[in-house]
Order: sequence, then C-alpha cells, then structure tokens
Amino acid sequence: MIELKHIKKDYLSGKEVMTKALQGVDLTIKDGDFFAIMWPSGSGKSTLMNIIWLLDTPTHGEYILDGVKLPEMTENEKAQLRSRKIWFVFQAFNLIPRMKVIDQVMLPLFYQWVPRWDEHERAIGALTKVWLAHKVHSKPNELSGWEQQRIAIARAIVTNPTLILADEPTGNLDTKTSIEIMNIFTKLNKEGKTIVMVTHEHDIAAFAKHNVHMRDGLIERVHINEEKKIKNAWNSKIQAADKI
Repeated sequence: MIELKHIKKDYLSGKEVMTKALQGVDLTIKDGDFFAIMWPSGSGKSTLMNIIWLLDTPTHGEYILDGVKLPEMTENEKAQLRSRKIWFVFQAFNLIPRMKVIDQVMLPLFYQWVPRWDEHERAIGALTKVWLAHKVHSKPNELSGWEQQRIAIARAIVTNPTLILADEPTGNLDTKTSIEIMNIFTKLNKEGKTIVMVTHEHDIAAFAKHNVHMRDGLIERVHINEEKKIKNAWNSKIQAADKI
C-alpha cells in the first residue's frame, strides 16, 4: 500500500536557517499491517504522518500510495484519495462542541455525496462497532473522554477507509480506557484495516505488529512484535488496570 523511498523534508525558516525534519526515510507498509511509530520530541513523526496523509510533500524522495506516485497527483486527486481511503484519529478528539454524535459521525460522508438515508445507516453501523449506538443524540460535553475517542474512531471508519492514521490515540486516556481503545484498533486491523499509529508509550506500541523507532528525522530500527509478545502486552495492561 505505502512505499516511502529515501524521503527527506526540509523547512526554511528565515533566509538561511534550514530545518531537516526528515533525512532519508525508507519504509514499506503493506495492506493489513499495523505499525506503531515511536518518537522522542523533534524526531520528525508529525512531518512523516502529514506526508502519509497527503497534507505535505517531501522535499526529496518518492512516496507511492497504492501504486501511484505522490507527485503525479493533483491537489484535487489527493483530497479525493484522503476522503475515500485515509482517515485520521487525533489525540484531542476534534469533535464539534454543539453537534450531536450521529451528525459528527455522518459529517465525512457529506463530502462523498452519500444519500442522507445511507449516511444515517452507515453512521449507526460505525457507532455500533465502537459500542456507542445508544449515544446518537448526545453532544461531546455529555460524554466521557473514553466515549469521545470512540466517537472519533467511528467518524474515522464510517467512510470505510483502507488506511487509518492515529496520533497518540491513548495519550489523554487512563489505563483501562487505553485497553479498550487498543481493543478497537486491534479488531479493525483483524478486519483488514491498515493502521499507522504514533505513540511514545512502549506498552501501547507492543499491540502493533511493527514498531518503528525514529530519532532526528531518521528510522533507527524497525522491530517486529511476535504474537506472543502482543498477548503479553494485553495481559500486562489488564493487570495494571485491575490495580487501579
């Protein structure tokens, strides 16, 4: 699905100061993969995620998505590809304060010209997957942080994207809630969704199939998590939650 070939990204601040956010990233992400990108501050993770999300373009290198090279796409084609195939789950949820849950989840379908009756049906289906179909008429201020993150995930999957990007999806949540969020992501991955998640939590990264360790705009190493280690991560998280 995704091929990054020697991706570099430079930012010019002022006339002479050059920031090298990415310094030659090579990474292949296949359909159905689950990657966790580990990062210290300033490692280039935001730049990398924006490039994958088609919101930014590399200064050098090739980005190939589903066999199509990024420079060959127009801005309109990028926007269409984002709306059809890619969705982002933010750490801050990014829900609209006065909008009901059902409308929050239906919103991405508006840009796909989906009929209103189909919008509603698909939104209910997405909310059912995150166990919140009973909250359709609630507003964000009536929901817990755990419920708001589930709404954000429902909004992400309602368009049936093949790729889900997540930036610190458990960063604002406690241990028990983090387990439930990772349960949803694991289930979505088993259903065939490709997931790329940014996290600084090693025990959260252990749920993914691959861990990418970045530093100073470069990939230091890629670690493959064995199934046994993934199960151990679940067990350790559950034990920690039980003590709270």
